[in-house]
Amino acid sequence: MRLTTYSDYALRVLMYLALKSDGLSTIAEIAGSYNVSEAHLMKVVHQLGVAGYIETVRGRGGGLRLARPVEAIGLAEVIRMTEPDMAVVSCLKPLNAPCKINPCCVLKRAMERAQQAFMDVLEGYTLADLVVPSGRLSNLLGISPTASTQ
Repeated sequence: MRLTTYSDYALRVLMYLALKSDGLSTIAEIAGSYNVSEAHLMKVVHQLGVAGYIETVRGRGGGLRLARPVEAIGLAEVIRMTEPDMAVVSCLKPLNAPCKINPCCVLKRAMERAQQAFMDVLEGYTLADLVVPSGRLSNLLGISPTASTQ
């Protein structure tokens, strides 16, 4: 199973904002830290805002910040939001493609269990867990120590 770049960027944005907890961040700043396209991040940031994970402050000195505490943002819920089609094989939801062997297919059951196990593991993590080495992560992303959680 592989997550899309979209999900990867969503998690990176949330992690960055969690590390820069005492101020606002810009899309350009986040894109520069990760060396990714601002255009790609704009769509991700918009969806994170619509979903209530981040809030935007407009105008001079504006930017982005988390809208919820890091402990309240579950990894599995973010993945469900960014990956609407988690079907490992085409016969699983939401695709439900017809298959001749569906009534007795062990492969389908195995893939359903694997998909559920994947999500069960993610259920055990929050955004707070992802930024535990905050000092090192902040340093790698170029976030000043005064702007990150210690």
